[in-house]
Amino acid sequence: MLASWPYVIYRPAIRLGLVGSPKNSVKKIKRTCCRRRKTSFGIDCSASGSVSVSCQTAILVQKARDRLQERSIKTHPPACSFLLAAFVALAVRCMATMARILLAAFVALLVVVSPCHARPAPAPQQAAKEKVVAVDGITAIYNFGDSLSDTGNLLREGATGMLQHTTGLPYGSAIGGATGRCSDGYLMIDYLAKDLGLPLLNPYLDDGADFSHGVNFAVAGATALDAAALARRGVAVPHTNSSLGVQLQRFKDFMSANTQSPEEIREKLAHSLVMVGEIGGNDYNYAFSANKPVAGGARNIYNFGRMATGVAEAMALVPDVVRSVTSAARELLDMGATRVVIPGNFPLGCVPSYMAAVNETDPAAYDANGCLAALNLFAQMHNVLLQQGIRELRRSYPSATISYADYFYAYVRMLRDAGKTGFDEGARTTACCGAGGGAYNFDMDRMCGAPGASVCARPDERISWDGVHLTQRANSVMSDLLYHKGFASPAPVEFP
Repeated sequence: MLASWPYVIYRPAIRLGLVGSPKNSVKKIKRTCCRRRKTSFGIDCSASGSVSVSCQTAILVQKARDRLQERSIKTHPPACSFLLAAFVALAVRCMATMARILLAAFVALLVVVSPCHARPAPAPQQAAKEKVVAVDGITAIYNFGDSLSDTGNLLREGATGMLQHTTGLPYGSAIGGATGRCSDGYLMIDYLAKDLGLPLLNPYLDDGADFSHGVNFAVAGATALDAAALARRGVAVPHTNSSLGVQLQRFKDFMSANTQSPEEIREKLAHSLVMVGEIGGNDYNYAFSANKPVAGGARNIYNFGRMATGVAEAMALVPDVVRSVTSAARELLDMGATRVVIPGNFPLGCVPSYMAAVNETDPAAYDANGCLAALNLFAQMHNVLLQQGIRELRRSYPSATISYADYFYAYVRMLRDAGKTGFDEGARTTACCGAGGGAYNFDMDRMCGAPGASVCARPDERISWDGVHLTQRANSVMSDLLYHKGFASPAPVEFP
């Protein structure tokens, strides 16, 4: 059922002859539309006819494809071209439904881009210089990313944004207090460190911390592209300038200050695991928010145009975002990294904050897992291109292990097996901490930690902590699926 969904939404565009052919051009599409005299929500294109919203959508598809080719990035048929066409063709088939989904999703995206902030807990520090027994020769982890793996860098930069009430409990309630982690407790990166017998990773900006077994450079709200690159596309970065490039430079500075030569760096990296992401989701979120509809006109052609522009702009960013991630990985491999993990994106359409904002009643908007199909298609477009980039890296560095961590399908598996793994099957997409009740328990005006919000009685039975981030329990399950159940492939570590 899930596999048939893309064909169902792609078929109308094929029938119209508007997508699918590399020979199509904007002029050809416009000429075809005018000849057929489409009239719904039409705008004047010539004396002989008008262009319908469907034809406008096809033109946007072709413009996005043209922009990709102008940047010398292949659309990788059939996978990438298929996903690009399928995503926008959904608007051709279900215009009213898609407009509602996109409009509400823009609101949800504004929530997701606001990072979770927390102040350090007065809990005792880990014992210094713990004896480490290396697992599969790994003695250190170096991590790059955003709020999914930040263990305290953003709060040390100076937290900003809408979520100031998350600077304390109940965040961190499962581990004795808020530490800068966007959860009730530990994150996936923490469980990986524990499995490797290593101390938890300290954030890079924690002055005086012990970095003998790795460093966490991730910053909540961070982007794959730097702020200047996004600004040139009209996209503002509201929370932090610590992009992937900035994190990579911090890594280089750290290595220069703690080693004597490039050879020593290579030796250190030969016994290290390097995590490049997850990162890139915020780039798309900021692009969507830059083209959000104006108030008071959700159904008019102008606002639909803005929504379509936001989708097209986000799609056009995908190759650059993927290139940024793979280029960072390439630099790390050139420096001597031998084991690199590159995660993909989560299924955005399964995240409670998005689902609550959309609150769509049309069953056609959802896939077989009960998630918003259009948003999941977009996430998969990123993942398809990322995997292509990883294959190219593997050809260039055949002696290195470069693993793709499939966050998308690991998350989907967690949803499907919720009852088997101890989660409340009836609350798979219900936030533990929040307000509003209902299927999602998410209200952006009363988010977790705000007055009026409450915490569920058993967080260990929930997947979503605050409607955006995972619970400690879900992070544990995800880590197990990725590094012990084969969802990171090839396996970056051989556990005993």
